[in-house]
Amino acid sequence: MCRCLRVSASGYYGWATRRPSARRTENARLVRRMRELHTEHDGVLGSPRMWEELRYAGEQCGRHRVARLMRQAGLQGVPQRRRWRTKPSGTPPAGTRNLVERDFTATAPNTKGVTDITYVRTAEHWLYLCVVLDLYSGLVVGWSMSPRQDCHLVVQAVLMAVWQRPDRRPVILHSDRGCQFTSDEYQQFLAAHSITCSMSAVGSCADNAAAESFFGVLKRERVNRRQYRTRAEARADLFDYIERGHNPRQRRRLAIQQQGEKLLTHLSVETG
Repeated sequence: MCRCLRVSASGYYGWATRRPSARRTENARLVRRMRELHTEHDGVLGSPRMWEELRYAGEQCGRHRVARLMRQAGLQGVPQRRRWRTKPSGTPPAGTRNLVERDFTATAPNTKGVTDITYVRTAEHWLYLCVVLDLYSGLVVGWSMSPRQDCHLVVQAVLMAVWQRPDRRPVILHSDRGCQFTSDEYQQFLAAHSITCSMSAVGSCADNAAAESFFGVLKRERVNRRQYRTRAEARADLFDYIERGHNPRQRRRLAIQQQGEKLLTHLSVETG
């Protein structure tokens, strides 16, 4: 065999008896940990999210290394399905304009947020979900669910967000031009709680991309992989995803970001 492959017999026996390298052993341990995390998260973690979870757990590894090991181990997330829908727009109140202008960043919590409505299919017909996202932390700070897509649905979601505000400083809340958001009741509610209304342009879903992105991940990771028999079953599962999945993940991500900012500040002070 060695003659056919043109290798020395000593080289072959050295290869056959050589112990795995430290790098290979570490990769095997990392793959085992990634399999555990993939199972814990119901098989929805792709390489970017897997890398974030490993970083939070204290692992020292690069994003490309995680992607390569996941590919070799056959681990993958849930791909996005591209579907476009349109819905009629309402007439916004006079003076309302787009204050966000596709800048979905914020310098402080409770200063800028987005809200939107999506639907979930059940055997009992539709269940509608409205959420309010804080653009600083990415947390769902308000949400509500109802079998009817009406103004009360969005007011309850925003009211939940209002309860979590530490003070009454002005807040910008962006939405599309759905009739629930252009209604007099909703507008009066915002004015009474020092919330400035911002609205997307007609037929421009990209103007509210942060909310659309959250719903896309929600559908991909949870809703599209379930068949809900009742609205109560869907409510419980959506609650689990928001409060035990999305929000804890965003808090970990924010903690890592703040630790990095503190480290950079400390290094700049020392070098300065």
